[in-house]
Amino acid sequence: MKSNIGSLDRRLRIVAGIVLVLMPLLVGFDSGLARALSILVGVVLLVTAALNSCPIYRLLGFSSRTR
Repeated sequence: MKSNIGSLDRRLRIVAGIVLVLMPLLVGFDSGLARALSILVGVVLLVTAALNSCPIYRLLGFSSRTR
């Protein structure tokens, strides 16, 4: 898998992913759907940060990584 995520993008994904995963656990959401979506999006952000590759960036031909 080719890397297409820059260091700032990666750090932002990690922070946003952690916040989205912990928010429903700490704050609590009334809707189960909102809770599930928040955790799902948070996990996706953490996985893409760990892999240093974003499939959506690849489809769009975009890269935030400096060459």
